[in-house]
Amino acid sequence: MKLQFVSDVACPWCAIGLNSLEIALKRIGDDAAVDLEVEPFELNPDMPPEGEDVLEYVGRKYGSSAAELSARHALIRERGAAVGFTFGQRTRIWNTFDAHRLLHWAGLEGRKRELKHALLAAYHTRGENPGSREVLLRVATEVGLDVERARVVLDSGEYGAEVRERIRHWQQLGIHSVPSIVVDGRYLIQGGQPPEAFEQALREIAAEARAA
Repeated sequence: MKLQFVSDVACPWCAIGLNSLEIALKRIGDDAAVDLEVEPFELNPDMPPEGEDVLEYVGRKYGSSAAELSARHALIRERGAAVGFTFGQRTRIWNTFDAHRLLHWAGLEGRKRELKHALLAAYHTRGENPGSREVLLRVATEVGLDVERARVVLDSGEYGAEVRERIRHWQQLGIHSVPSIVVDGRYLIQGGQPPEAFEQALREIAAEARAA
C-alpha cells in the first residue's frame, strides 16, 4: 500500500496522526507492505513571518474563546500523550512554507520523516518557530542533514515551486483539512485517528486489494 500523509507542521492533529499511524503500521507489521510518504499542506499560507498570537488566531478563524482554546489544548495534550507525543505551550501560529521546502529537500536525502518528527516536536513540544532559519538549521543538523546544504536551500528559495505544486495538487483533489491520509490514490482517511482506527481501516483496504 502507498500511504501519502498530507499535513502541515502547524497542525497539532498532524503530530497526533503521524504518531498514531506509525503505531498502527507497527501493529500491522508484515501483514501488509506499506510505503509511507509525507506530503505538504499549508493551513495558513498568508501568515506573515512574525506570526500571530494563537488566541487571536483561533478567535479570528474559528470564533473560539480563551476557555474553548484551553479545553481544546487539554484534549490535544491527552490524545498526544496516548500516542507518545508531548505537547508543550504554543503561544503563536507561524508560517511553515520554509519548513516544507526543507522537508522536500530532506526527502531527496532520505530523511523526510525524521525531519518531520523533529519539526513537529520543535513547534508543538518546545513552542519554537518552525519558520525560523535558526530553528530549521538546528533541527536539520539534529536529524543528520548537511547544515551547509540546508542553509543554501533556505537562503535560495529552492524547492518552492515543487512544494507549491504538491499543495495545489492536494487542493485540487478536494483536500482542505489535515491530516489526510491517501491510500493507493483511492482511499481517504482524515483526522488524527487513534491507532485502532487506522489499523482497522488499513487492514480492510489491504484485504479488499487482495480479494480484487
